[in-house]
Amino acid sequence: MTEQRDLLVQSETLSVTERIITGFSDLAWGTPLLVLLLGGGLFFLLYSRMLPFRYFRHAFAILLGRYDDPSEPGHINHYQALSTALAATVGMGNITGVALAITMGGPGAIFWMWVSALLGVTTKYFTCTLAVMFRGRDSSGELQGGPMYVIVEGLGRNWRPLAIFFSLMGMIGVLPMFQVNQLTQVVRDVVLIPNHVEVGFTSNLLSGLIVALLVGVVIFGGIKRIGKVTGRMVPLMVALYVVLVLYIIFSNTENILPSFALIFRDAFTAKSVLGGSLGALVVTGVRRAAFSNEAGIGTAPMAHGAAKTNEPVREGLVAMLGPVVDTIVVCTMTALALIITGVWNAGESDGITMTADAFEQAMPGIGAYLLTICVAVFSLSTMLSFPYYGTKCFSFIFGAKQSYIYKWFYLVTIPMGATATLGTVVGIFDGAYALMAFPTMISALLLSPHVVRASKDYFKRLNSNLSYGKD
Repeated sequence: MTEQRDLLVQSETLSVTERIITGFSDLAWGTPLLVLLLGGGLFFLLYSRMLPFRYFRHAFAILLGRYDDPSEPGHINHYQALSTALAATVGMGNITGVALAITMGGPGAIFWMWVSALLGVTTKYFTCTLAVMFRGRDSSGELQGGPMYVIVEGLGRNWRPLAIFFSLMGMIGVLPMFQVNQLTQVVRDVVLIPNHVEVGFTSNLLSGLIVALLVGVVIFGGIKRIGKVTGRMVPLMVALYVVLVLYIIFSNTENILPSFALIFRDAFTAKSVLGGSLGALVVTGVRRAAFSNEAGIGTAPMAHGAAKTNEPVREGLVAMLGPVVDTIVVCTMTALALIITGVWNAGESDGITMTADAFEQAMPGIGAYLLTICVAVFSLSTMLSFPYYGTKCFSFIFGAKQSYIYKWFYLVTIPMGATATLGTVVGIFDGAYALMAFPTMISALLLSPHVVRASKDYFKRLNSNLSYGKD
């Protein structure tokens, strides 16, 4: 009797904790942040006169290494910088994030993810150009980039408290709890339970410990090792996942146009979920898009700020490809798979389980297992990139020599995430992402004239100097 009472008290405590975290997350994602992200993205779009959209061809030329120069300052090349950034965005946000968006806001949430991503193209261009333009030195003398350095180097030392605030939130926002939670869930639901393996706290904890060991081997190798690993993993994971989802979509070609129609219709009626609240639907789309492509949040500028280049605009052009790849392309395919197969409103499953249901329905017997492979690669690649971001935030405040402390803390939170509830881990990273966006967007808006001037100068030289070629 006493044991049952203790379990009940523990369950109620966890429930209260989850409600507090979720409530804080909802509060952080209020109207001010929505205006800052969408309004800021629209400002960048108009202020630049849609300039980034006119140079996609040139961006791909940069990405393919045409302008790489190993002698330029930085740690990794343009491709590795984008791969590291994409490893943290093209991943669980495209699988679980889309499922959560549809669960919370219906198919119409996908439309608002698209809107946020299109605005995110110019946001990424501005924030990542600034990340190279206003790089600084850490306590060890290493060249670093990211919103905290943009704030201090671009706005001045008096703004350091804002940079510290970003760094504190960044250390929380990039914790791996969500990724390992969903990896553990899909392994449990697809592999363990069907094979009659007992699941529970112990199995979840064991999964978390195994993942922590694998991640630890790589992250103590630093950004160069992370860049090499993600440079190989990102193309593989994207290709595998895209092939599988395209199979689902084109196995049901008659449902493709009706699915798009449902997304557009539901985007303005919001009748599927949320009691018809259009405002809540927009917030849901923007939140999930932020998790998917990270535009305006501030993690990607830390990766792109490490690129070997003397031309900040080049890295901004490479960075702007991120929202197109992960939200416009990959998230749309995931959404179509969920809607076409009908799993989005066929039961009570959510997160990764909903996507697994879609794969299993389309490819009986093997679909869920193939998704499990994708999820393992997606989540591990993300968990390899995130500690680099967290370490940079930690080093900015406490010094680079102490960065190993954060790496150990990061590894400890992996088994914690494996045993926590989905609502808790979603609330943690949602809330942290929201608070990271304020310093990132505020500093980018204030320093945006620097980006416009640099852009005019760069493209003038690009179009007049034959040595560059005309992309």
